[in-house]
Amino acid sequence: MPIHKAVVAAPVGLHARPAAAFVRAVTDTGLPVTISKARAGKVDARSLLQVMTADFPQGCEVELAISDAAVDGALGRQNAEEALQRLGRLLEAQADAQDY
Repeated sequence: MPIHKAVVAAPVGLHARPAAAFVRAVTDTGLPVTISKARAGKVDARSLLQVMTADFPQGCEVELAISDAAVDGALGRQNAEEALQRLGRLLEAQADAQDY
């Protein structure tokens, strides 16, 4: 299962605009990405409601994952890993106030 860890950098965490931007980026991948944090279950990263209610504050380490069932072959796995890395970079980017 492709997995990537990242730290949420947005000052407000994954709420409102940062959450919406993240969910849009996940949806654009076309992959069933999940997001989770320590001692909490995975949530569908394509769902704005689930992401916002899971409470991912600034500085929170998260795990992004895609199930093996959703990955088809070596090329599919490589594409999935690259997508998770891009999403991780998005989460770790320091947000400017005007972006959110």
